[in-house]
Amino acid sequence: MGALRLPPFSGTMKHLGYPAYFMTIIGVWYVLGAMAILAPRFPRIKEWAYAGMVFVYTRAVATRLAVGDAPVSFIGPIIFTGIVAASWVLRPSARRVLVSRFEGDACEIRETKMRA
Repeated sequence: MGALRLPPFSGTMKHLGYPAYFMTIIGVWYVLGAMAILAPRFPRIKEWAYAGMVFVYTRAVATRLAVGDAPVSFIGPIIFTGIVAASWVLRPSARRVLVSRFEGDACEIRETKMRA
């Protein structure tokens, strides 16, 4: 909704010290991130989408701290960070990426049995 530059959101961005065009940039990235996470395949892009969402929400907490807002204003970004983290941790194994330390190339994680 921030991408539409509606008055409640633009007032908050002004209070936080961000220019109005920043709302459009963040809004576009939200849509692209959601599309990446919901689209099938492309595990590397999904990883970056999750990382980007964590960056946005932790930046929101840091910005609120910097301007001296009340601690209650941190609750929303912290909850959304938790939701993103839970979604990342609970995603199906077919959508995970592992980088091999030996070969340097990306490979998908396959379920393996633990050796005793």
